[in-house]
Amino acid sequence: MTAERIYVGSYTTQTGGGDGIAVGPLDGLAVAATIADPSFLVRSADGRFLYATNEEQDGQVAAFAIGADGGLELLNQQPTGGAHPCHLDIDPSGQYLLSANYSSGSVAIHPIGADGSLGEATQILQREGSGPNKDRQEGPHAHQIAFDIEGVYVFDVDLGSDTVYSSTLTPDGRLEEVDRLHVHPGAGPRHLVFHPSGVAAYVINELDSTLTVCSYANGKLQTVQTASTRPADSPGENYPAELLISADGRFLYGSNRGDNTVAVFAVAPDGLSVELVQTISSGGNWPRHLAFSNDGTVLYAANEQSDQIATFSIDDGRLTAAGEPVSWPKPVCVLPV
Repeated sequence: MTAERIYVGSYTTQTGGGDGIAVGPLDGLAVAATIADPSFLVRSADGRFLYATNEEQDGQVAAFAIGADGGLELLNQQPTGGAHPCHLDIDPSGQYLLSANYSSGSVAIHPIGADGSLGEATQILQREGSGPNKDRQEGPHAHQIAFDIEGVYVFDVDLGSDTVYSSTLTPDGRLEEVDRLHVHPGAGPRHLVFHPSGVAAYVINELDSTLTVCSYANGKLQTVQTASTRPADSPGENYPAELLISADGRFLYGSNRGDNTVAVFAVAPDGLSVELVQTISSGGNWPRHLAFSNDGTVLYAANEQSDQIATFSIDDGRLTAAGEPVSWPKPVCVLPV
């Protein structure tokens, strides 16, 4: 079991939910901050501050100062101007925090002060559109914020309209659209990662269990392949969630909620095609989030519905379960320090 320090975000309002954000080694987690539904966490590049979504109807983002022992001191919270923010990221300059409001389908941008605290939003950008899945795509549902490898373009992934928006971020904290990728109808794009070469990107789709492979240049994505996240003829419903890429760009890892597996894809040398080479039990039920250890040798899987965090050793891209999963209430985000 890895001994590195991690932060864990949990749902707190679900039955049997946690108390907020935990910190510690995996076998010694303890609550570091009591806060509502911190479903996604990011840390500043200098390691001094941590930011969390508060995934509630009246959404907020929270800023914390990180102590020498990993403890958290709440600096402040700001409303996101939308409902159920589920993802956030810091722009490469460190000046702005961007968050995705899932239920209301909007993107919020907050300035980050020198002391790490958050200012009032500079923009709340409301997306529009819908998709063919009447239950899940009745309107826009922003699900992720991501920057490209160079940090020049920012992407917001909208599950509700099958759209990935590409923009630049202005010095005064506003998004200016550059392009849109229209993923195939009913896909439900959820999360996006870039190949380390910068020439390709990959989108995992929640509603039809697919992975979209894209070529990439100058803020523009173009679909070149669509692959399944599960073996052929897999039974039952399945909803992919997280997507990771190895530091060398040779392997992708996606979580399958329903199948309760981690899917491993081998990536072609040019980054423009993939092959499903392994699916392995996630070590629990409903793997919402995946994360690499800092040295890239371990993969964490946060199994939300079974209250378990599992670990896997990585050997030439393939995964092997590493010991028994650790119990923790409603884990939905793992952030190694």
